[in-house]
Amino acid sequence: MPDHGNRVTFQHGQEFLAAISERWNYQILREVFFGVSRFGELKRALGISANILTARLNSLTELGLLTKRAYRPDKPWYEYELTDSARELVVPAIAAITRWAESHATDSDISQHPLMHTVCGNPTNPYLACSSCHQPVEASTLRPVPAEEGGARRPPRPEDPRATRPR
Repeated sequence: MPDHGNRVTFQHGQEFLAAISERWNYQILREVFFGVSRFGELKRALGISANILTARLNSLTELGLLTKRAYRPDKPWYEYELTDSARELVVPAIAAITRWAESHATDSDISQHPLMHTVCGNPTNPYLACSSCHQPVEASTLRPVPAEEGGARRPPRPEDPRATRPR
């Protein structure tokens, strides 16, 4: 992702989605979230070639989604971890996608991925809730607000300075 400083733009979302949509990136992020952190473990878990995995891990590290830490002083072997900023978006996305896949799977041998809430120490099944009434938000109960009803409007595009120059 290009460096945009501290200003987040709409393009950040597009760049993130493009990165996570790459064939292996989501799967790598998911595996790292669920505790598979070493190169060899990721290679085996995903069935991915070493050169592709190396390229994807380097890309995810450059994008600021993963950090790497050497775990062997005698060899350049690394463990990978989600960055704090990646955890803000990736963890809820992975949890939601995993829960959806597990609940809609027709395969009887699909493995479950239980989650624990570290604040209270209890098993949890996270869900999206309304910030006003705290009820669960489901696709059927959510809609965008059109601009004429007070929804978000796109800011006007800056004018082209060449168009306002006197001729």
